[in-house]
Amino acid sequence: MNPRRKKRLLAVSAVLVVLTGAVSLMLYALSQNIDLFYTPSEIIEGKEGVIPEVGQRLRVGGMVVEGSVKRNQDTLDVSFDLTDTGPIVTVSYHGLLPDLFREGQGIVATGVLTSENHIQAHEVLAKHDEEYMPPELAEKLKGIKHVNPNQTSPNEY
Repeated sequence: MNPRRKKRLLAVSAVLVVLTGAVSLMLYALSQNIDLFYTPSEIIEGKEGVIPEVGQRLRVGGMVVEGSVKRNQDTLDVSFDLTDTGPIVTVSYHGLLPDLFREGQGIVATGVLTSENHIQAHEVLAKHDEEYMPPELAEKLKGIKHVNPNQTSPNEY
């Protein structure tokens, strides 16, 4: 092989190695920041056959169960139960809850799954009006008393 071809081969190889490294780093960074959305039923029973693992970051949306909100009087710790159509998941949160948060209300919590039915949340979002609900949750709750039966599409929320 002549020296000119050797130089080209080395240059192309170096570019490929650098490009592969950059793509690998980007994919690793993205995987650390992806939060998949689940409903309480999907956390317990699995979503498309995949059950979330303990320690996984995720978002969960559902309705706050009536009478389940427990507040610590000395700290800002709050725990409450969340449900959609069946299983109940407990959410723990440290901080001030949104003004619109209340029992029977739809919320979305972002956090880490600490056991098969417990989430340690670092962010809790309450719906902004009585008509809004995450589309994934609206589809699950269609026909349940929390959802207006006259609405046929989750996009109408």
